[in-house]
Amino acid sequence: MADNQDPLAPRDEEADVHFEPVIKLTEQVDTKTHEEDEDALFKMRAKLFRFESSSSEWKERGTGDVRLLAHRETKKVRLVMRRDKTLKVCANHAITSDMRLQPNIGSDRSWVWKVAADYSESPPTSETLAIRFANAENANEFKVQFEAAQKANAALSGGAPATAAPTEETTEDPKEETAEEKKEEAEEEKEEEKKEE
Repeated sequence: MADNQDPLAPRDEEADVHFEPVIKLTEQVDTKTHEEDEDALFKMRAKLFRFESSSSEWKERGTGDVRLLAHRETKKVRLVMRRDKTLKVCANHAITSDMRLQPNIGSDRSWVWKVAADYSESPPTSETLAIRFANAENANEFKVQFEAAQKANAALSGGAPATAAPTEETTEDPKEETAEEKKEEAEEEKEEEKKEE
């Protein structure tokens, strides 16, 4: 019954086989990420999602380090995120003053924002992105850094920095107030004219 041994079991004698490579690879290939001229202002691990409007659901785009990179010459700041292991880009866009970070409903550790042109895929597409962090502190740190980058980019382009999105508490529209004030002033002027006559 010695013939029925397990074929995967180690044998008493193992062959020490060594093969010389046919071609020796001595030349190193430099890989360009186009991030060589940029400094990382912020780096933190997160999970990125994009909203698929055709199916009305969130699709996971990847998990990895989200970074805010400032170019050394132009000082423009952009958001870049690469997936773990494969290092494939899952988010790549400039941070503009019209972007609004809004809290994701039901979570204190995630943010949602809209991007006019995300360059992670070709051609650039308009996306609604959501990012989720390990805890609320990391999410708040991301928001602080994101808004600082918005202000820096707005100052470089000469535009006004972004203001916070209006809250639900604000119910009156300033344009309506001015229209009402104008009506009141017109009525008061008419009354004064009648008194003078």
